Amino acid sequence: MGSATNAVDNKEVRLPREVKDALQLMASEWDDVADSKALQVIPVKGAMTNEVFQIKWPTRTDDVSRKVLVRIYGEGVEVFFDRDDEIRTFEFMSKHGQGPRLLGRFRNGRIEEFIHARTLSASDLRDPAISALIATKLREFHELDMPGTKKVWLWDRLRNWLRAAKRVCPLEEAKAFHLEDYDEEISMLERELSGSHQRIGFCHNDLQYGNIMFDEETKSVTIIDYEYATYNPVAFDIANHFCEMAADYHTETPHVMDYSKYPGLEERSRFLRAYLNSSGEEPRDSEVQQLLQEVEKYTLASHLTWGVWGIISEHVNEIDFDYKEYAEQRFADITNYADFKRNAKRSRDEQVGDCSRKYLILLRGKTGLRKGVV
Repeated sequence: MGSATNAVDNKEVRLPREVKDALQLMASEWDDVADSKALQVIPVKGAMTNEVFQIKWPTRTDDVSRKVLVRIYGEGVEVFFDRDDEIRTFEFMSKHGQGPRLLGRFRNGRIEEFIHARTLSASDLRDPAISALIATKLREFHELDMPGTKKVWLWDRLRNWLRAAKRVCPLEEAKAFHLEDYDEEISMLERELSGSHQRIGFCHNDLQYGNIMFDEETKSVTIIDYEYATYNPVAFDIANHFCEMAADYHTETPHVMDYSKYPGLEERSRFLRAYLNSSGEEPRDSEVQQLLQEVEKYTLASHLTWGVWGIISEHVNEIDFDYKEYAEQRFADITNYADFKRNAKRSRDEQVGDCSRKYLILLRGKTGLRKGVV
């Protein structure tokens, strides 16, 4: 939902006839719209799974327009999630005041309420006040009692995605990415990270800045876009959010991650304190430290998830984004972590988080990881 949007002439952006008919029918029922056919189409930048458009109509009131959001589902993305599940989540969130209302559906997309707030930018994530609001809202999100099986979906999803990546990827590319090695990597991570101590909650699983809206008047945030939302360890959701701080999808090279922007220990601790404090009680330092350790352990799971996603997307999605190089960067982090483990000569009883924490210190000194080389 774009903080960076460019209005273009309707002749340049052609919506499918089915979508245009649905929009005109909807607008014809609104008394304030002067002409239901006089719609303006504004592409929203930064979307990597779907095509997203802001739609505007002039109204009978000067300088006021009626707006909705159109989401056209990306080709081939059904491999990533069940669209019916995503719609059910969307409707649940809407009913509980957590996001936009569903206004209409068509064969390969939907029409949503337009939220009168701005999408966050990459730099907004570093604002301590906004970051604290995100932490509080994320805790609220995690505690939603979403219908469905309350189990960890991370590992099943990763295995399903890896199988899909092997199917769509040419043999030479699969060898270059060492896809055969990642079955063992997933199993290792699952063994080391699973346990009864984990906090399981309803997780967004894709909390990048483009999926967070900020209302300047009320100073509140809204989390949007729930395609990847499932129950999962909350530490994974937070780890993924921290990794997203290295991204800026509104540059000339939106696929390039800048790990010098990965949040330092103080910034991570501040976020986690705000997250825990949202329950109303000041968390103990030991609670913050424990959650910090859990989050750090899931950093590699985040890299693996989006690395596999990038490989699949390169072959099924036509959105203008260098998915392959993005995948190479995320896999490079796993490879470099493995090298770091070997060089550190860690002992058998050393936990993945112990080594991961040391590696994060080195990671923040690296920028623009490309082609599997740091």
